Amino acid sequence: MEPARGRVRAQRKRRKAEPGGGDEEVRRARHQALLAGKPAVERCLEELVFGGAQDAEEEAELLQRLRGPGGQLDVVTGNLLKEGSSDSEVENEAKDNFLPSKKPAWVDDEDEAEELIDMTHRYRKDMMKSDAEKKLTKEKLQRRLQEQFQRAMGGVPFWAQKNKKKARKIANDDGSGEDEDDELLHKTGNFVSASETLPRGILQMKNCLHANNERPSDAKLTTVQFHPSAQVVMTAGLDQSISLFQVDGKTNPKIQSIHLERFPVHKAHFSADGEQVIATSIRNKLFYVYDMMGGNIIPVNQIRGMQEKFVRNFEVSPDGLFLLFTGTSGYLHLLSMKTKELIGSMKINGNAVASAFSPDSSKIYTNSEEGEVFIWDVKSRRCLHRFTDEGCLRGTCLAVSKNGQYVACGSSSGVVNVYTQDVCLRETNPKPVKAIMNLITAATSLTFNPTTEILAVASKEATDAVRLVHIPSFTVFSNFPVFRRKLIYFAQSMDFSPRSGFFSIGNNKGKALLYRCCNLLVQVS
Repeated sequence: MEPARGRVRAQRKRRKAEPGGGDEEVRRARHQALLAGKPAVERCLEELVFGGAQDAEEEAELLQRLRGPGGQLDVVTGNLLKEGSSDSEVENEAKDNFLPSKKPAWVDDEDEAEELIDMTHRYRKDMMKSDAEKKLTKEKLQRRLQEQFQRAMGGVPFWAQKNKKKARKIANDDGSGEDEDDELLHKTGNFVSASETLPRGILQMKNCLHANNERPSDAKLTTVQFHPSAQVVMTAGLDQSISLFQVDGKTNPKIQSIHLERFPVHKAHFSADGEQVIATSIRNKLFYVYDMMGGNIIPVNQIRGMQEKFVRNFEVSPDGLFLLFTGTSGYLHLLSMKTKELIGSMKINGNAVASAFSPDSSKIYTNSEEGEVFIWDVKSRRCLHRFTDEGCLRGTCLAVSKNGQYVACGSSSGVVNVYTQDVCLRETNPKPVKAIMNLITAATSLTFNPTTEILAVASKEATDAVRLVHIPSFTVFSNFPVFRRKLIYFAQSMDFSPRSGFFSIGNNKGKALLYRCCNLLVQVS
């Protein structure tokens, strides 16, 4: 009996050891029975995915491959995992293959049509620009409200710009990094501060009380200029007077006013040290020097060696040593600022229309009616170079930036060409870095601000013909002057304060318009 039992046990061990023997054979029999009861489609899919009948080792190897390196079972439907395709591509393809496309039950035409807002309502009629805008869409009305807000604020506020940048950054974020904390929630105090560089697009400006509000002129203002060191502005005009005002943007109290008998002022200018004022008339050989420290008005009638019937246009050198008069027939007369005596004369081809000193007072730039620009050496009074203003038919004005980098030339067509100084000294036909074509009448005034961030261009032949150009992008600020509101009229003269905090325009109505520049580099003048 015992040997028989041993043989049975040995036979059972051999069956278990053999492939498909023992419990494995029973399990496989059950599996075959289940497959027989399944539909033919399901059996076919199982054979496509797992293959035919396999032994235990092959099934274990297949399960290990399906689990992947992480031990998780990857569910794959069909042949979606193609070589070189990403998970997102596989997911999109699976959706396209298996998700049925559903169409809406109905389409409402009113949902697609834009809702129109009635602009004739008493709360919105002031925002209409023409009778054709009696109805506006929601998007256009929103843009109109934004424009009205920006005009009231003098541009986009600093906090709005910061929120725009934050929203743009979050919208463009790919999710790879953590969102930064909003700085507005972690700071207190005044958020309106000056930027390191002046941005293009919109200039934050505030309308202030007229600079000469306490003594407005009843005639055209020909000059408006800020004092080189004090918080004072000077106005002069055809009413035969020169006035000084303290600039604070609120009351602008008058300091002093002098009257020059039978002397309508064509131009007035501070000396470099700010202690004197030089004034010329329309057609007069005489010019006045007003000594502000002593309170004396000194007439200068005869200048030996200068044969001119009258003197009108002149320039003061930045170092305060020279006074340059523009004469007739192309003559330029260089005088000593201290003694008012003639040092020497220079002559160009044609008639000189405008001149300007370089910031170091070593050179003089002169624009002619023929469109040629002459560059003179002050010490030797010799012509160093001359070049042709591109496309100019008749020159009208000229300006040099305070840092000496740019030279701007205006013409009768309204085009203002801006050149770099090194190109002007080197080439005969230089190419301008920018041709400003925002004026349609002759350019008559050009002024750079002290930080060379703005170039003001103006024409006195058209109303509100003043544009402020951003440097170095050379794009015009879109919010100046205010659209459809004629406040400037005919600009005769304009100037920036020494630290660019204020900008003033003298017009033909006898008013010195005053603006506060809120987002320039230096805000306090």
